[in-house]
Amino acid sequence: MEIETLVNRAEELKEKSLYPQSLKLFKKAYQNYKKIHDLKGMFHCMLSIGHVYRMIGNFDLAAKYYSGATELARKHKEMTWFADARVGLGLSLRAQGKWKGAIKLIRESKRIYKGKGDREGLAFSLWAEAGALRIKGRIREAMKTFKASMEIFKKLENSQGIGFCLCGLGGTSRVAGLFSNSLDYYAVANKLFSNMKDLFGIAYSYCGIGNAYRMMRDYRTALANFAKAIRLYKKIGDKVSYAYTLWSLGTTYKMMGNLKKASDNFIGAMLLFNKTKDPRGTIYCRLALGEIDFLEGRKASAMKRLRLALSESVKNNFAIEKCHAVAVLSYVNNPLTPPFNSPLSKGGYRGVKGVQKGFSGKIDDSCYNSLGLRLKFHGLPFNIP
Repeated sequence: MEIETLVNRAEELKEKSLYPQSLKLFKKAYQNYKKIHDLKGMFHCMLSIGHVYRMIGNFDLAAKYYSGATELARKHKEMTWFADARVGLGLSLRAQGKWKGAIKLIRESKRIYKGKGDREGLAFSLWAEAGALRIKGRIREAMKTFKASMEIFKKLENSQGIGFCLCGLGGTSRVAGLFSNSLDYYAVANKLFSNMKDLFGIAYSYCGIGNAYRMMRDYRTALANFAKAIRLYKKIGDKVSYAYTLWSLGTTYKMMGNLKKASDNFIGAMLLFNKTKDPRGTIYCRLALGEIDFLEGRKASAMKRLRLALSESVKNNFAIEKCHAVAVLSYVNNPLTPPFNSPLSKGGYRGVKGVQKGFSGKIDDSCYNSLGLRLKFHGLPFNIP
């Protein structure tokens, strides 16, 4: 009973997004289960520890516990346990940009859940797969998969699952160029998570709302929502989502013309992305800092950063990030007159002198069409979705 009380308390803390406190109790419970050779208890704690480490951005330790849970499940031929651990491992790989390995593990689990008639497991694996497809660049397929997952969660009356699918659809819609749809999805998710008092979900949806407003050029409202998200992420101790929020904040300041604040946020985000070993986040920061270098007249440094972003996108098979890098590089190699709606166009681009009037250099953004995205590149600063 004492161990069960520990586990229940750990679960409550995890649900409240109080991860460090939750982690401590799960580890204590695991040691107690190990002493009495309670395999089910040991597995549950290992899986939960993996989840908590994943949520706070320690993906290597998350993978270690998921792998341990996998071995325990395999040894005792518990297929549902095996599937649960493999999805967790897939999500850890996904967070580090390894979408190929992630999709393989997640689909392996999905087949097991289908065979067992486990609808909750199936819904969760579909949600996990959709996120990996988004990173791969298969946006339409990702949206379809999020919707399939959400339908099952609705039938199960699982509000948390519905909320995370709404956030997934919000992010995917933004990347597809459907900004008002993105805002709608995140707003519904925010209400749902607020009713549940789910701190992580509330923060996640505030960040999404901020990004939707950013894409619609309402920068003040975007900043207000990012501030709400940051307060919660700091309270939770989530390095991963906090890093992406810093990047979003930096992009907003960049679009407003405050390159100093933008640069500070991008550098802060990049340090966290390096810590969590997230190549995708690092690529976005390289692109942004490369833009700033160019806008401030440091073309050699800009080219170095942008080419590195492109090579890392190719190396990791990130289709969308590759498109962004190609588009920005095509502009930097052949700078056009600054767009009239640019916040920097009034004073001109510092260091970008002698821009030819009527210059007919071609911007290469055809890549977006090939991925089925409604995105266009209109020069710098680039409001990356």
